[in-house]
Amino acid sequence: MAAVGSTAATKVIVMGLSGVLGIITSRMIIQNFGTDAYAQYGLLSTFPTLLPFADLGIAAIVINAVAGSSSVRTDDFVKRSIVTAFRVLLVSGGIMVAVALLITLAGWWPVLLGEGLLPDGGSLAAGLCLAVFGLVIPLTVGQRILVGLKKTSTQVASQAVVAPFMLLAIGSAVMFSVPVGSYLAVISYVANSLVSVICLIVAARALSPQIGSAVKLVPRVRSYRGVPALGLAWPMLVQMIALPVAMQTGRLLLSHLAGPDELAQYNLASQLFGIVLQTVAAAGIALWPVYAAARTAGRVESPTVPTLWFLLGGLVLGTALAVLSPFLARFVSGGAITLDGWMLVGFVVFVGLQAAKYPVGMYMTDKTGLVFQVLPIVLMVPLNLGLSWWFIGLVGAAGPVLGSAVSVALCQLVPNLWYVSRDLGRRRAEAAADGVVDESADGTTAAAGLDVDEQRGDETATDQAIAERAVAERAADERARDGRTGDDEKEAR
Repeated sequence: MAAVGSTAATKVIVMGLSGVLGIITSRMIIQNFGTDAYAQYGLLSTFPTLLPFADLGIAAIVINAVAGSSSVRTDDFVKRSIVTAFRVLLVSGGIMVAVALLITLAGWWPVLLGEGLLPDGGSLAAGLCLAVFGLVIPLTVGQRILVGLKKTSTQVASQAVVAPFMLLAIGSAVMFSVPVGSYLAVISYVANSLVSVICLIVAARALSPQIGSAVKLVPRVRSYRGVPALGLAWPMLVQMIALPVAMQTGRLLLSHLAGPDELAQYNLASQLFGIVLQTVAAAGIALWPVYAAARTAGRVESPTVPTLWFLLGGLVLGTALAVLSPFLARFVSGGAITLDGWMLVGFVVFVGLQAAKYPVGMYMTDKTGLVFQVLPIVLMVPLNLGLSWWFIGLVGAAGPVLGSAVSVALCQLVPNLWYVSRDLGRRRAEAAADGVVDESADGTTAAAGLDVDEQRGDETATDQAIAERAVAERAADERARDGRTGDDEKEAR
């Protein structure tokens, strides 16, 4: 909870600064480039949320490897995990650049993105956004490493550079009358790339000399092998493909089914409530290395209490922002955009549910937990799309928010709570049966050798009986070296 608190506090500070500067930037965009330019800006800015699967699930491997290591600067498993991550992300980034070039040359962007795309330069801007996104993907290894090192607050703090850069760049364009209305989103991608660069530099210093050595070993595919990535990567990859389709297609649906006014309203509400959602997400991600380290150490830590706190915090923060949002919307848009009651209520509920799902989700970051989440998330795709489509016809711009809230409750929060409850019961029962239960002061249960991260393979035992035999064998070897008799050795074994 200390890690969560420090990360949340850092995120609040960063988002406070970013929120104020972002509101000024949004007002500047609307007043100088128009509502349509602001709508396209919001549409193109969603590529990172629509394409988080671009890292092919490699984040789970890096975070679990770093968090579970007791010697990150010298651990060869950590180095091999980083090498694997670089190799995978270089391929993924190259594919993204190629796809951006292909779609732009073929002129497919208007078909894919709908009426929210500006006719003058919108297609080229979309291609540039995706190309920059692909080029930066390999650099995101640094952010994963910082999360594994329990330095999520540092990773969050680095995001403070984005809003000032955006304000400076767009303000300069306005001051010098540079016609960049169609390319505003490209500036945001350049700004966000600075975060990846900063995080990689900080991670390299924290793990020195691991990252430098890893970079040199990346091209040596045959002489230096990476770690098996498929076990953890495939369920993570499936989730990262399905979740954006289910959760981040609201703008596309509004662009096709409604119009620029509804899209602009959704963009503004998403920007305002995004301040809370990003704070919750940063605090939630801070729990990942905590649970990963607990698995490696054989501790059983329940996410039940953090789930309740996250739910309460999400509802409180969401409600507070809903009260302030009419004033903020009026200031940002100059009265051109208003947020209706359905939009505000929908986002409050959505924020609370999103917050509640993080602790249980971070608990389920081992292979078994990740695999379990695949089917509910895949089912969430058609459910959310159908509900959002239906709700748009009923309440307009708030439709995607309501559809997402119902989908998160039915396909993520409820099944994940059921899984965690059963898993905690099973692990505690196994620990009690082996007679190694140790209830600590904070209510966690320690059980040596249970539920150890599967990425270590033969390096770690997951069964108490195996651990006991290993102890006996080591004792026998020591006695043999001391010149003990054969009978003593037999007894020890």
